[in-house]
Amino acid sequence: MGLKHLLVHVDASPRAAERVALAATLARRSGARVTGLFAESTAFGPGIADRRDPAHLAEDEATARRTFEARTGGLATDWWSVGGGEWAHVVGWTVVCCRYADLAIFGQHPDEGGRLPADAIEQALEDAGRPLLVVPSVGTYPDVGRRVLVAWTGSRESARALGDAMPFLVAAKEVSVISIQLPGSGETRSVPPVDVVAHLAAHGVKATYERMVIDELRVVDHVLNRAADDGADLTVLGAHVHRSFPYLPRSGTTHDILRTMTTPVLLSR
Repeated sequence: MGLKHLLVHVDASPRAAERVALAATLARRSGARVTGLFAESTAFGPGIADRRDPAHLAEDEATARRTFEARTGGLATDWWSVGGGEWAHVVGWTVVCCRYADLAIFGQHPDEGGRLPADAIEQALEDAGRPLLVVPSVGTYPDVGRRVLVAWTGSRESARALGDAMPFLVAAKEVSVISIQLPGSGETRSVPPVDVVAHLAAHGVKATYERMVIDELRVVDHVLNRAADDGADLTVLGAHVHRSFPYLPRSGTTHDILRTMTTPVLLSR
């Protein structure tokens, strides 16, 4: 199935234009509709003490909408807003909105000044049931999907990401698959001759393959280094989200990728 409806998170930050421009490029390539989603909270954090002036929130939405409309001319578009309310309200409705698109595009959460609650992306990965394309908070990304790196583990999440990324993979010029395995995880019993590259070939995707046995603590470093070495403009991997209390720090490979990513990343769970 092709990408026919894209959702892009738009706020008043300078980086929003980068995300919208990328969404517009992908939409024009695939003939997709684009929905801009404004999602900012009236709260400065999860507590109840600090509140933003509603007038400032309205100004932010007006700025975000101008950014969206300036870069999506000629495309079929919609505008959705879940601005206002507590962080949990904004996160909850952001997750719901993701379910009504084929792909949701977000920006990497900055270290400071984020306008979308910090855990919104991981909550969407956990609960939306849709793939997410996350764009780094630095750099320029006018297009993605020409040189794709797939981090393959054979897990359910990895298989889901591979399938969700197929519209990008079939159109890519180069696809590299790194099969990530932990020491001692090799199967010694007789198993079917499963082959991820053969599966991709059935879709017309010609991919290179490399098996990597690495320490679990170094997975993120290996993926990021390989993406840089390959000159990848898109990294694909399955998301393993660990539930915790909202707003508390999280850990794990997916969290680390979202924190240190150097290319746009397509994540599915």
